[in-house]
Amino acid sequence: MKILFVGDIVGSPGRNMLAEYLPKLKEKYRPQMTIVNGENAAAGKGITEKIYKQFLNLGVQTITMGNHTWNKREIIDFIDDAPYLIRPANFPENNPGKGIVYVKSNQHEVAIINLQGRTFLDPHDDPFEKADELIEAAQKRTNLIFIDFHAEATSEKQAFGWYVDGRASAVIGTHTHTQTADERILPNGTAYLTDAGMTGPYDSILGVDKASVINRFKTNMPVRFDVDKSGRNQLNGCIIDIDTATGKAKKIERIMINDDHPFFN
Repeated sequence: MKILFVGDIVGSPGRNMLAEYLPKLKEKYRPQMTIVNGENAAAGKGITEKIYKQFLNLGVQTITMGNHTWNKREIIDFIDDAPYLIRPANFPENNPGKGIVYVKSNQHEVAIINLQGRTFLDPHDDPFEKADELIEAAQKRTNLIFIDFHAEATSEKQAFGWYVDGRASAVIGTHTHTQTADERILPNGTAYLTDAGMTGPYDSILGVDKASVINRFKTNMPVRFDVDKSGRNQLNGCIIDIDTATGKAKKIERIMINDDHPFFN
C-alpha cells in the first residue's frame, strides 16, 4: 500500500500546484491513496465546500485539517455531510465533524486520523490519550493507520511519533509549513516525518507575502497577512510504502517540488 501525502495547501497557489502535479505524482509513484492537508486551502485560512469537492475531483481520498479548521464559517454547515473531511479528533466533543475516517482501496481499509498538538496552540484535549482511544478502535478494523499530527513544537511531534511507534503505520507532521529532513522508519515500524512542508508560494514566508511578515517583525505592529500570489510556487509532501500484511511501514520518501528541486518523472 502506497500512500501519497501532500502538506498544507496554501491558497490558490497551493491548489494550482496540486492540480498541476498530482497527476504526475500519481503516474510516478502509483499510490493507492492520496491524502492532503487542506486547513489553509481557502485564502490561507480554512476550507470551503467548493474547494473540498475540487480536491475530491482531483483524486484525493481524504482531507485533513488543523488549527484553522473553523476560519471559514461555512464549514460548520457542511462538515458533517463531508465524509472525507476530518478535523483534529481532540477538538471538543461538541464540535461538528469527526477526527477519523476509514477509506477502502481495493481490498484494504485505511484508518486516517487527524490530531492537533497543544504546545503553542490552543489547549485542546490530550492528543496522546485521544490517539490511544482511536488507535484501539481502528485496530479492530484494520492494521493500516495513518496519522496527520498537526503541531507547532518539534519535540511534541517527536514525542508523539515515539509514543505510537508500532501502533500506527505512519505519523506525518503538519502546520509549520517548512519541510524537515528527518524522515525515517521508527524501530517498531512507524514511518515518521516531523513536517511534510507546505504546498503554495515558494517566494514567501510560510505562504504569506514577505513584506508583511518582515514589517511585523520590525515594528511589532499588527499587519494583514495575505497569501503571496506574485512569485513561484512549490509542492511538498511524502510517499509512504506500507506492508499490508503487518501494517508496518517499509519506506518513506520526502517529496519537494520547486524551481530549485524540479520534478523528474
